[in-house]
Amino acid sequence: MNNLNQLMSKIESLLFVIGEDGLTVRQLSFLTEEQEEKVAQALEQLAHHYNTEEGRGITLKELAGTYQLTSKPALADTIQRLVENPPSQSLSQASLEVLAIVAYKQPITRVEIEDLRGVKSERPLHTLSSKGLVQEVGRAEGTGRAILYGTTKEFLNYFGLKDLNELPDLPMGETDSTDENPDLFMSKFQEAFQDSDSE
Repeated sequence: MNNLNQLMSKIESLLFVIGEDGLTVRQLSFLTEEQEEKVAQALEQLAHHYNTEEGRGITLKELAGTYQLTSKPALADTIQRLVENPPSQSLSQASLEVLAIVAYKQPITRVEIEDLRGVKSERPLHTLSSKGLVQEVGRAEGTGRAILYGTTKEFLNYFGLKDLNELPDLPMGETDSTDENPDLFMSKFQEAFQDSDSE
């Protein structure tokens, strides 16, 4: 693999990982440790490959100096079918932890969730919101008026519940002990759902 092809591979990998945020020539130059002129040349060559080779489903797009990989416009109908019929995806451990806390302690703020988990929870909350499992249900009193989160009808559908009263009971005292031991709280939450699924 010659130097240009190797640089193109690096750029392609970086643009794939960064996704829709894209990268500028300057950022690509820093990340690949190559001069900006060489990066620009590699980008031009990469775009040429995408646009001339048959069977390629992606292309290189430049918008306001930022480069990103996108699907080709000719495949819009195919992409639309995916958007309209997304495959079911299981929730990550972090998302499940946040969802458990919201379900049993709603309404609750992000800061309160993070206090319970001991880690940042913005991304899991965003994931859960985008899946329609949690939503903003109001604002907390006091300075800043933080967003309060609660579960949605989709949450009930996802777990096959008629209403929140059907949430599996946690062992006595567990909902009060989450402040001291969030891992124990999460394990009991998972056990409760596993028990209800097996019934």
